[in-house]
Amino acid sequence: MPSLKDLKNRIASVKATQKITKAMKMVAAAKLRRAQSAAEAARPYSAKMADVLSGLAKSMEGREDAPVLLAGNGKDQVHLLIVATAERGLCGGFNSSIARMAREHARKLLNQGKEVKIYTVGKKGYDALKNEFGSKIVERIDFRSVRNIGYGEADVVGKRIIEMFHEGSFDVATLFYSEFKSVISQIPTAMQLIPASFPASNAGNDGSDAVAYEYEPSEEAILGDLLPRNISVQVFRALLENAASEQGARMSAMDNATRNAGEMIDKLTLSYNRQRQAQITKELIEIISGAEAL
Repeated sequence: MPSLKDLKNRIASVKATQKITKAMKMVAAAKLRRAQSAAEAARPYSAKMADVLSGLAKSMEGREDAPVLLAGNGKDQVHLLIVATAERGLCGGFNSSIARMAREHARKLLNQGKEVKIYTVGKKGYDALKNEFGSKIVERIDFRSVRNIGYGEADVVGKRIIEMFHEGSFDVATLFYSEFKSVISQIPTAMQLIPASFPASNAGNDGSDAVAYEYEPSEEAILGDLLPRNISVQVFRALLENAASEQGARMSAMDNATRNAGEMIDKLTLSYNRQRQAQITKELIEIISGAEAL
């Protein structure tokens, strides 16, 4: 049984930890507002670009001169997994859920006889995958020195992905990140970047296009400019979604940690008071017994 001094030190230690977790929760709440606003502001732009590219892609279906970023190189052997996670921990299961999704996808591909390469964006993704897939990680990048993620950082990643594709390093590229829904809900998401994959258009309820467009310049010229930019835009959106999801997960995790610390303090205080009372009672019994012996 721990002594009164040990219990007192433990209570002081847990109280100090509780102060830290409470402060981290407040900081995460302040950062969450900015990160959530940035993520929500980026969604309409990325969705509209995907919608425009989806319409252009339909006009290029079956054509031999379709851009390689849209149609792919005709192979499906080498897969590049871009795993975007946070730079720091203490955010619940945010990082592990993204890494788990990428890990399961990699295992599935390997079981099918495919070759897997991994490009990690963020320190925690590399840490989570290096033990099992260390030999598969071909590149890694982190933004620990960047205070606020901007389009410039996403463009660096996007251009490197395109460069690797033109070098013949992979055939299919898939991006893994976490989509922000709420403070308690962040959804791990996989998005295929190359060949470009777009959601079904909602233009017509009957499955046909509601409006026919004529493009100037040609579809090939527009796609040649927008497809590389779309990769950077989707990476940028993923980084913004991750930033909001990270702060939401950290806020929730620190709230739980603060609550758990409070419960532990109550239990330790109860044990301390009981042991102290027992010690006082024992001392009183010894005094009374000594007095009666005189």
